[in-house]
Amino acid sequence: MSKNDVADIITKQSKTNFMISFSMLPEPKREAIHTVYAFCRCTDDIVDEGGDHASKSAMLARWTAELERGFRSESSYPLLNKLHVIATRFNIPAAHFFELIRGMRMDLDKARYETFDELSEYCYRVASTVGLMCSEIFGYRNTQTLQYAIDLGIALQLTNIVRDVRSDALIGRIYIPHEDFVRFGYTEDELLASVYNDSFVRLMRYEVQRAREYYDRARASLAVEDHRAFAAARIMDRIYSRILDKIERKQYAVFEDKISISSASKFFIALREYFSSPSCDVLPRYD
Repeated sequence: MSKNDVADIITKQSKTNFMISFSMLPEPKREAIHTVYAFCRCTDDIVDEGGDHASKSAMLARWTAELERGFRSESSYPLLNKLHVIATRFNIPAAHFFELIRGMRMDLDKARYETFDELSEYCYRVASTVGLMCSEIFGYRNTQTLQYAIDLGIALQLTNIVRDVRSDALIGRIYIPHEDFVRFGYTEDELLASVYNDSFVRLMRYEVQRAREYYDRARASLAVEDHRAFAAARIMDRIYSRILDKIERKQYAVFEDKISISSASKFFIALREYFSSPSCDVLPRYD
């Protein structure tokens, strides 16, 4: 991991749904989002890049210590010092950043989940925390909207788990709770062998429905007065919901190519959500 200020490099290279959704923000907020995103990417890379468990664990511990130093503006990584500036400017609680690291550590120390309660803790740490960070940058009038960020984060992470179930299993991670495997009579061995049968379809249908329930919870929590400020989050909501639609249309055949939606579709989703915001009377900015 370079000690250079990597926020702009990482975000310019990224073509993820995350960055597409936030491209319409005004400059100060977009810069803040880029910094938060770069921190999340760097933290995730520690866990996902090559190396054995011991080296990754040691690096994550060093990264945590550097984050603590960053919140004193003393880190040897300019990104973490800049993160402190952003967190101070937008009143982002430091706890969210450390909680995300705890979630990433779960990927090092835990490859299976017995219950959904265990999985939901993981989803909160790696996804809802990001939503809570972004909520402070967006600005909100009603604290109820924070529940929107929490539930949307879980919904997005559950969508990723369904879409990436095969690729995750191939690297030894199975996020679907063991209790769900038992419920539908499907086994981890079958998953590792990419067995597509009726039991798998029922299991995936159940997981998709759970994700949709969290999308519904999130939408019910978004206060009307915060609808416009959270346009970027609503774009994420619609993009990932569309992925679930495609998974359903393909009869949950997620062992084939990775399911995604086109850039054109993402663009039109972004425009529709942006212009559906109340009192939206200006064109989106791309500079």
